[in-house]
Amino acid sequence: MYSLIRKILFTIDAEKVHHMVMKRLASAYKVGAIRSLLKASYVVKKPSLERTIWGITFPNPVGLAAGFDKDAKYTDCLACLGFGFIEIGTVTPRAQPGNPTPRLFRLPADKALINRMGFNNHGAANAAENLRNRNERIIIGGNMGKNKDTPNENAVDDYEKSFMELHKVVDYFVVNVSSPNTPGLRQLQDKAPLTELLNRLQALNRRERAGKPILLKIAPDLTNEQLDDIIEIVRTTGLHGIVATNTTTSRAGLVTPPDEVSKLEPGGLSGAPLRKRATEVISYIHTHSDGKIPIIASGGIFTAADAKEKLDAGASLVQVYTGFIYEGPGIAKRICSGMD
Repeated sequence: MYSLIRKILFTIDAEKVHHMVMKRLASAYKVGAIRSLLKASYVVKKPSLERTIWGITFPNPVGLAAGFDKDAKYTDCLACLGFGFIEIGTVTPRAQPGNPTPRLFRLPADKALINRMGFNNHGAANAAENLRNRNERIIIGGNMGKNKDTPNENAVDDYEKSFMELHKVVDYFVVNVSSPNTPGLRQLQDKAPLTELLNRLQALNRRERAGKPILLKIAPDLTNEQLDDIIEIVRTTGLHGIVATNTTTSRAGLVTPPDEVSKLEPGGLSGAPLRKRATEVISYIHTHSDGKIPIIASGGIFTAADAKEKLDAGASLVQVYTGFIYEGPGIAKRICSGMD
């Protein structure tokens, strides 16, 4: 059924149809009977699916990755689709429009997306207010970035502001320094600036009455030497884990004709082509950290087999985004059912 609906939806601009569908889902959620039907249709509750990490018990290991609900507007209706957790954002301290449109593109032949959104969001305070007003008690992660016009030397201030805005309304944090769509952002993955950033956030975290887990989201395009640096930084800063991975700038191995892909440059590629590399990064981090760094896997997860591959490589939890677009609202249920 969804394959037919997807064909229709894919005739509409990707970003426009996203907003259209989510507004309708949010409206449907407000009707009690529909809300109950959604939960009965998509939510799987089994003790065998539960995962406890950082003292947080996740009802299942399948989450929705950041980028889908940037402003935490739709956490209530998305919670009815069976996700074990939702990561909102990426948020920045100040609202910003992001990059010019169009900025989100489908590659159906590759089951992939290319996006150059550019952290479009209404700001951390707006997201925090939305979370304070939510009804569903699903676990929430807060993904943070810097504003486009903030120089890298002042980037720490941006992350600190968002951290303080969100601290009371999220269950864990993700520091995003790996998006390819904000100029210069990936330079913050270098050892010195990244160590300073994470140490500053950890210092803030320790001052709060109840500290929250802080994770780092990394790019799939890092070398093994850079991954070694990341592992060392996580250890020295006492960070709680890693999200692996963000989108890639690589276009290797695509089925979509190169001339079509070239028209969509630049941007980050997500989906099935990223599956293998994301798994390699997870396996490397898990092996070289002696399994001591919790990992949330993201990249090319469409099926239960894809999720198992990530978990077998060393991940503790998984996230979907592009898979959700291609597989539809039943993806979390199908993955959970196939893992049980």
